[in-house]
Amino acid sequence: MEQYRLTMRGISKTYGNAAALQDVDFSVKPGEVHALIGENGAGKSTLLNILSGVRAADSGEISVNGQPVQMKNPLSARHAGIAMIHQELQHVPELSVAQNMFLGRPLTQASGLWVNKKAQLARAKLILNQLDPTIDPNEPIKNLKVSQQQIVEIARAMLDDAKIIAMDEPTSSLTPREFDRLAELIADLKSIGVSLIYVSHKMNEIFKVCDRATIMRDGRQVGVVNIADETEESIVAKMVGRKIDKLEHNSWASEREVLRVDKLSRGKYVQSASFRVHAGEVLGIAGLVGAGRTELLKLIAGIDKRSSGEVFVNDQPVRNHNVSAAIRAGIGLVPEDRKKEGIIKERAVKMNMALPSMRNFTFGGMIRKAKLNQVALEVMGDLKLRPLSIDKTIGTLSGGNQQKVIIGRWVAADAQVFLFDEPTRGIDIGAKSEIYNLIEKLAQAGKAIIVVSSEMTEIIRISDRVLVMREGKITRELQGDAITEDNIARFAINDLDAVV
Repeated sequence: MEQYRLTMRGISKTYGNAAALQDVDFSVKPGEVHALIGENGAGKSTLLNILSGVRAADSGEISVNGQPVQMKNPLSARHAGIAMIHQELQHVPELSVAQNMFLGRPLTQASGLWVNKKAQLARAKLILNQLDPTIDPNEPIKNLKVSQQQIVEIARAMLDDAKIIAMDEPTSSLTPREFDRLAELIADLKSIGVSLIYVSHKMNEIFKVCDRATIMRDGRQVGVVNIADETEESIVAKMVGRKIDKLEHNSWASEREVLRVDKLSRGKYVQSASFRVHAGEVLGIAGLVGAGRTELLKLIAGIDKRSSGEVFVNDQPVRNHNVSAAIRAGIGLVPEDRKKEGIIKERAVKMNMALPSMRNFTFGGMIRKAKLNQVALEVMGDLKLRPLSIDKTIGTLSGGNQQKVIIGRWVAADAQVFLFDEPTRGIDIGAKSEIYNLIEKLAQAGKAIIVVSSEMTEIIRISDRVLVMREGKITRELQGDAITEDNIARFAINDLDAVV
């Protein structure tokens, strides 16, 4: 019988009347990268919380190297050789790299009363040299790039000689090049026998770094597959329980100009950006993290103050350019971080939907509930919010459904320009397809659309034209057959000799 590094058998967990996990089996071999995949709400996070000792299972058993273990708390998991690297990195920004690595597990001097800083520094340096020698253990961790902070999290796991490392959406803030570096680190960990659990919605990553995958749906394990034997379509079908229709790109672009950006600037972040977007057109904006893409959208949306330049909607300048002026002009932003910038999580769906157009639902300072309910039901029904509950607190919805409410906000406000910043970040495959369909539906309705995305396949899939940004400047416009990953990558980095 094959020996597994980790075995979880018959794991169940219920919250109230809701079954989060139902009799789930999960196992990982030594030196294997095992994907744990499924739509949001499938039970992946609950299973990892049980494995890492954050939550207790109602029933089931866990074994490490064939020996039963009790996951009473995170310390139990640590002692069992299990480490968890969360999507939201766990560190104290003001402390050094070495201090962050030893948080909660300090090396002390013989007396046990004082932290042995010298020993901590030497141990941190030894481990970091194996992963990335350019990281200085004395450097405040806030000064590191996100990819380097991720490496520090891996180094922290190696302090305890962890043999099982779970990574939850590890590349949500990484560039393609930084993912390539992470893939190299994962291969190195595999080579020394470390078992890795990899959670991601990005199929290209799953196929690049993973050996097998456990697929979950509605709290149940629905299959274990060898990645080499599967296609993206076959895995997605198992995840969602149905075939996902591939989106064929249809262009609805017309000659009518809706948005014109003329020499828009904000210091070094955005430098003299000029372009036009037509009715029914989807304009993609690509580039590396820090290229100025998000900053450009925030300038257009009036969130950040421009240092120069103008924005026109339907040939009319947006005067006194701020958020209110942009909304009045018909500009709507679907922000990158929807939880922090896009929703009021304690409020109902209908109130979140009505935020920019509340004046349409009030009279004499009082909310016209009947009208608000009517519009919310119509808009959210049209956008296929499931379940269609406009009184439900938005913070309880999945990421995909929250995104639909934010999009619905601008539909209800009759926006003419839709700005999408990373529209499918943290959203599962099934919901991604729905978001793409919504963008196409908006284009078909004659809206002008800009999409910023770090996923080149996404940009290529939905865009009529693509602008590539680097260091705050638009370096190239790509159209038709010139919209390729190779051209986008070259112009995003610095190769002005790319063939288009």
